[in-house]
Amino acid sequence: MNDVFITKAFTYLPNEPVSNDEMETYLGYINGAPSKAKSIILRNNKITTRYYALDKEGNPTHTNAQIAAKAVEGLFDEKFKKEDMELLSVGTSSPDQIQPSHASMVHGELDMNKSLAINTASGLCNSGMNALNYGFLSVKAGVHKNAVCVGSERMSAWMTADKFNHEAENLILLEERPIIAFKREFLRWMLSDGAGAFLLEGQPRENEVSLKIEFIDFYSYAHEIEACMYAGTEKQEDGSLKSWADYPSDEWLKQSIFALKQDTKVLDKYILVKGAESLRSSFDKHNLDPDTVDHVLAHISSGYFKEGLKDEFAKVGLDFPWEKWFYNLSEVGNIGAGSIFIALEQLMNSGKLKKGEKVLLCVPESGRFAYSCALLTVC
Repeated sequence: MNDVFITKAFTYLPNEPVSNDEMETYLGYINGAPSKAKSIILRNNKITTRYYALDKEGNPTHTNAQIAAKAVEGLFDEKFKKEDMELLSVGTSSPDQIQPSHASMVHGELDMNKSLAINTASGLCNSGMNALNYGFLSVKAGVHKNAVCVGSERMSAWMTADKFNHEAENLILLEERPIIAFKREFLRWMLSDGAGAFLLEGQPRENEVSLKIEFIDFYSYAHEIEACMYAGTEKQEDGSLKSWADYPSDEWLKQSIFALKQDTKVLDKYILVKGAESLRSSFDKHNLDPDTVDHVLAHISSGYFKEGLKDEFAKVGLDFPWEKWFYNLSEVGNIGAGSIFIALEQLMNSGKLKKGEKVLLCVPESGRFAYSCALLTVC
């Protein structure tokens, strides 16, 4: 088996940063009224700016595939040209279409004159890590000499007011308050657009920071816990999900069936506890000493979880001091599958990493509670 290194990373964030006060200028006002929940959610998630692939009239400026392609193009240089790429592996939770696959669409945006091996990882936040794992294993096994792995999102298009206005109008007809359910509105004030890309190769680059991938582990708790984050479906009283395909088409708009929703009660109960449990399993599996970890990059959807995550890790013997943690959530927002790519790119190009240091990546996915972690060594 070959060693595998992240030899270059690049981030693409569309347009200019959007402040908290500007959000509804881009996303629009549901039922023409400012949100009453917005200030509460923003106070808890501690996000101050994010990025939207929208203009101020709510018109799209980029597709998800275009955002991902921009990140990929940032990897090309005199050492790695576009025609050198052998595998493109992309993960997202917000593809532009149900079919074709997201990786196919990204490949199409790259203006290449060659065929590629491609892979699309679906899901939520862990889709980016699954895309990375596919590239890692392909290079490690010698199937490909290199792999470009991407995590990308364009959630803003899912969160514009027009996607919810029909539901608000229906509530008025039913003589109910036109307030969209919290499980739908909650995510409007947290999600951001962008993409991060990694180049994986079998050798580190001389005189540049490279990161050796030691392992990537995955854990799912779907056998224990019901779904927490979902779209294209609606949760039933017993916790099961009813597919969009089983609803009459006129119900799709009335109930915002395709909106991304989150069951915050289930989220609070499990997201941190299972994250600590899974990471403890990896440290035991690889016989790792937490003191050997120099940098901790944990994707969190909201600043609300920052203190709690550190505490839960400490409860299972993984008490990383604050100076080892690296976060950029407040500046870029929650970019789902792209978040861990973008955070690592920022750290990788910060000048702070020293040869021999260990970098830990932790990614939770609240869809039905799946987790991943990876250990990297600075070369």
